[in-house]
Amino acid sequence: MTTPKTTLVLATRNKGKTREIMEILKGYPVIIKNLDDFGPIPEVEEDGETFDDNAYKKASITARMLGFPALADDSGLVVNALNGAPGVYSARYGGEDLDDAGRCDLILKELEGKEDRSAAFECVISLAVPTGAALTYEGRVEGVITETKAGDNGFGYDPVFYYEPFGKTFAQSTSEEKNQVSHRGKALSEMAAEFDKVLIWIGQQLRNTPGQGGQCLSGE
Repeated sequence: MTTPKTTLVLATRNKGKTREIMEILKGYPVIIKNLDDFGPIPEVEEDGETFDDNAYKKASITARMLGFPALADDSGLVVNALNGAPGVYSARYGGEDLDDAGRCDLILKELEGKEDRSAAFECVISLAVPTGAALTYEGRVEGVITETKAGDNGFGYDPVFYYEPFGKTFAQSTSEEKNQVSHRGKALSEMAAEFDKVLIWIGQQLRNTPGQGGQCLSGE
């Protein structure tokens, strides 16, 4: 008899982020989808003051709209010399016209001449069910901002984030290396370590919600 799998929607269209999460949850009884699997869906405005605010808002609204448990993360780069910027604005720092490379260039320019180049990636993951109940996981990794971009792997600020134990940037690291130590990897690993309990929690939440229980389980 095939063990039923739980459908889990990632509240993102980011292919790099989706790939990382799928790799970390590989082997668990889940069918992972992201927003691209559901056609046009209104984007959730990330207007929270903290990573926690944004992660919960994205997860809870997505779960309510689609009727499936939804996982969302909000993460970003926190640079000490920039008073914590870009922080929650990491994905749109410098304006919507900048791409990942442009945002990396902007950070390097803003840190010109500064001695303190310490930084951290922070992540908050929220896993919500359609009723709004949610579980929260957090992760953080310390590093240093380089003076030039290096590496072609990863995404976002990976080319300027130097991780001292590796002796290279995240963009010079393999996905396997990065997932072991990254902010998102740590938060997801925390969730994965108790994923059996997470699945039980999801099932209980759905069974206690009239009209929702059958939507999230599949025999695929």
